[in-house]
Amino acid sequence: MTEPDFLTTTRTSYDTVAVDYADLARDMLADNPADRAVLGLFAELVDGPVADVGCGPGRITGHLHGLGVDAFGIDLSPGMVDVARREFPGLRFEVGSMLDLDLPDASLGGALGWYSVIHVPWDLHPAVFAEFHRVLAPGGLLLLAFHVGDDVRRFEHGYGHDILLDSFRMRPERLLEQLADTGFEPHTRVDRQPIQDEKAPQGYLIVRKPAAA
Repeated sequence: MTEPDFLTTTRTSYDTVAVDYADLARDMLADNPADRAVLGLFAELVDGPVADVGCGPGRITGHLHGLGVDAFGIDLSPGMVDVARREFPGLRFEVGSMLDLDLPDASLGGALGWYSVIHVPWDLHPAVFAEFHRVLAPGGLLLLAFHVGDDVRRFEHGYGHDILLDSFRMRPERLLEQLADTGFEPHTRVDRQPIQDEKAPQGYLIVRKPAAA
């Protein structure tokens, strides 16, 4: 099967910027109390292993590990995975796609797409959410972080490099509808306004796969 174009361009772009992105993003959590609060809540609620899907250089995986979570990372970009393994040598990182996770059914207590589903076209969100649902155990939690809006932004230059990367903004209400259609139950929603250099409001959703009857 031919790989969708967006996977190829996303992988190539993040391979290109991996080292510079890691350097620039390393201290972002220190300046963002909302991010830390949402991740802290998720860490307190989750029970079992957690996959950080679209982990990039591993900074969120490492933060969750520091909060006591059994976290590991998965990323489409081999370059990002190489950086993550260097940055966090004691943690597990693998190359993989959120459209086809190499994980057993019901094997996770939690999963997160921390600004990673933003690179997936809107029409493929149901397939991604179905894959998250498949790998979560009953009662498992999914955390999504995203830019709020209705448009798509194309980046042709970033972190000092020429790239080709689309970022799809999303509406929390629409995401909640899609997640409900996939079988998730809402748990927590957080909305905040832009800070620093952000161009759009930011959204966070925690949803739960229903516990077995």
